[in-house]
Amino acid sequence: MAVHHGESAVRPEPDAVLTDIANYVHNYQVSTDLAWETARLCLIDTIGCGLEGLRFPACSNLLGPVVEGTVVPNGTKVPGTNYQLDPIRGAFNIGTMIRWLDFNDCWLAAEWGHPSDNLGAILAVADHLARTGQKLTVKDVLEAMIKAHEIQGCLALLNSYNRVGLDHVVLVKVASTAVVSKLLGLSVAQTVDAISQAWVDGQSLRTYRHAPNTGSRKSWAAGDACSRAVNLAYLVKKGEIGLPSVLTAKTWGFYDVLFKGKPFEFQRSYGEYVMSNILFKISYPAEFHAQTAVEAAHTVYDKLKALGKSAEDIKSVRIRTQEAAIRIIDKQGPLDNFADRDHAISYMVAYPLIFGELTSQSYTDESAADPRIDALRAKIYCVEDKRFSVEYHEPEKRSIGNALLVELNDGTVLDEVEVEYPVGHKRRRSEGTPLLLNKFKRHIAPHFEESHQKKILDVVSDTEGLFSLPVDKFTDLFIKA
Repeated sequence: MAVHHGESAVRPEPDAVLTDIANYVHNYQVSTDLAWETARLCLIDTIGCGLEGLRFPACSNLLGPVVEGTVVPNGTKVPGTNYQLDPIRGAFNIGTMIRWLDFNDCWLAAEWGHPSDNLGAILAVADHLARTGQKLTVKDVLEAMIKAHEIQGCLALLNSYNRVGLDHVVLVKVASTAVVSKLLGLSVAQTVDAISQAWVDGQSLRTYRHAPNTGSRKSWAAGDACSRAVNLAYLVKKGEIGLPSVLTAKTWGFYDVLFKGKPFEFQRSYGEYVMSNILFKISYPAEFHAQTAVEAAHTVYDKLKALGKSAEDIKSVRIRTQEAAIRIIDKQGPLDNFADRDHAISYMVAYPLIFGELTSQSYTDESAADPRIDALRAKIYCVEDKRFSVEYHEPEKRSIGNALLVELNDGTVLDEVEVEYPVGHKRRRSEGTPLLLNKFKRHIAPHFEESHQKKILDVVSDTEGLFSLPVDKFTDLFIKA
C-alpha cells in the first residue's frame, strides 16, 4: 500500500522576482536628467491621449461611477470629466481613456506593451491621497511612472507572454501594483505580497486583439489591469497575505500553469533604461509595429502626387517588415470595427496611400466604408526582413523598420521607401519633442478655452514648477467645471 506524505505546508522565502521588484520600487533613486525629462514628456502626452479618447462615445460611455451620480469625498478626479470616484474605479476610467486610441507610448521587445498605461493606477491613487492631505507632488507621480515603465519593460525584454496566449496587460497589473503599494505606504514585505497577488490573479487572454475576435476590449483591458492593481494593493494594506512562491510553485505556480514551466529571464537589472528609451507615438494613432510603414506610405503618397498618379494606379504594395508585425497585424479579409482596423497593417498603409493622412477618425465605420480602401488592401502583402527582426531586439538599436515597394499598373516600380526608426524613437527625440508638444496642444484644444489651454501649457512647460506641484492641483487643471 503506497504511503502519501502530502504537500509541504512550509511557506518558502518569496520568489526572487517578487523581492527584486519590491526592493527596486522602495530603494532605487532615479538619477538621470534623461529619465526625468522623458517622464515629463510622457506624462503630458499620456494625459493628452486620454483627453482625445474621451471624444469617442464608445470610450466615454464606459466611464464614470458604477452607480450613476456617485461622488466620492476626496476621491480621484478623472481628467476631462467632472467625475470624482473611488481610486479603483478612477484607475479604470483613467487607464481606459489613455489606451483607447492606441496613441500613448510603446515598448517593443520579446513582449510589447504600453508602459504609460500604468498612469491610470498611479494618478488615480496619487490624486486621491493628495486630496486626503498627503504631500504628494507631480515628481512623485513621475518617479512612479519611471519605475512602472522599468518593471513592465524589463519583464518584457526576454519574456514573451503573447507566445503562450497571454496579454501584455498582466505586466501593467504587476507594475502598477508595485508602485501603487509604495504610494499607499506599504512596507517592502507588503509590496512583495501585493505583487504576488497580481501574478496569481486571473490573466487576460489575447483573444480580443486577434482576428477573428478583435474588439474594443483591447482598448479598456489596460484600464481593467490598473483597477485590479489598485484593488489588490488596498487589500494587502488591509492585511491580506501574499503567496511567496506564486511563480515557482510546482504544478500550481505561474511558470508551470501559464508559462510552459519556463522561469522568466532578465537582460538587465532594474534602473532607468525603459523610460529613457521609450517609444512615443507622435505622428499616427497606429499600432507601433506599423508606425514606420505609415510614415513610408505618406512619402509614397507624395511621390504619386508628383507623378500625377493616385492610389488607384497601384498594382501592388510589398511591405518589408519585422516578424512581430507579421504575427500580430498582418490581416486579410473584412475588418469589422475600429479596433480591428488600427491593428491591421494593410489598412494603416492603404489609408494614407489614398488620402494622404491617418488620424483617429480614419478608423471609424464611416471612414472605412470607402470601397477604395479594401480594394487597395487586397494588393498589399508583407514579407519578413530578417535584419529588421534582429535589430528590433538589439538593445542599442531597438529599430522598428518597414519598407514599402510599390509597383504601378503601367509597370513602373517606384524606389523603395525604407524607414527604420519612427519619429517617436529615442534616436529622433530632438526632432520628435516639439511634435509631441504640438500633439498635446491638439488634444487639449477641444476640451478647454484658449485662456485655460495657455495656463495648462505654461504649467507643464515649467519643469521645476511642475515637479513641485501637488498632484491634486495638477489634475484639477484638466477637470471639467
